[in-house]
Amino acid sequence: MEAINEVHLSEPGLIVVDIAAADDETAFAFHTELATRWATTSVEPTTHEPGQPGVRLRCYLDMRQPLNPPGHPDAPW
Repeated sequence: MEAINEVHLSEPGLIVVDIAAADDETAFAFHTELATRWATTSVEPTTHEPGQPGVRLRCYLDMRQPLNPPGHPDAPW
């Protein structure tokens, strides 16, 4: 995976999430769950290192912008 750029973490509430999963379906399912709660980047292709099990997926999450704030009828909590 590429290095984390300083811009990705320039303010509190910005998060880089590296997902390691057994397969693409699991990695994308986890990303989908994150996206139901916070603003995230669009889905990127997964990567696979030859000789290593599973896949990796990186996304960027902004916790400052909840999609369903607490108290909203669709909030997951």
